[in-house]
Amino acid sequence: MPWTAPTPEPVDGPLTGPDRPILEGFLSWQRTTLLNICAGLSGEQLAARPLASSNLSLLGLVRHLAKVERIWFRQRAGGEAVEAMYDPARGKDADFDDVDPAQAEADFMRLHNEWRCADDAVAGMAFDDTFDVGGDAFSLRMTYVHMIGEYSRHNGHADLLRESLDGATGR
Repeated sequence: MPWTAPTPEPVDGPLTGPDRPILEGFLSWQRTTLLNICAGLSGEQLAARPLASSNLSLLGLVRHLAKVERIWFRQRAGGEAVEAMYDPARGKDADFDDVDPAQAEADFMRLHNEWRCADDAVAGMAFDDTFDVGGDAFSLRMTYVHMIGEYSRHNGHADLLRESLDGATGR
């Protein structure tokens, strides 16, 4: 039987209190939303590009968000010297362009691993800690806000892709 994307366990976070638990919880909810949109689809379906005008696929979004997690949390905020996730010689869109349905399960595992590594990379940082991005100071708090925005935007794309694939909505 071919692999299909599993349905994630629901997550929730606090609705009141300090910034950090709220933003961590909302990012976790956004992460899980992406998985829920993909749930039940095969590698072939995840790699499909149902919109002719776009190079977007659900699998490409999974790969892209794994890359972005690595860049923002591990490389930039955490200062980890980890290599690029995808071959830079393939261009900035290799995460979208080099999808392989046979690698879907591995790509999902990579995303889960990046979440763990990203969370670990910033666990000891304060939300007011800053780091340099192209000459601008970014706080860890702003990184969480940026990543929530990144997921929100791409989860909207994912909703449209899913609906185009099989008509499913409200995932």
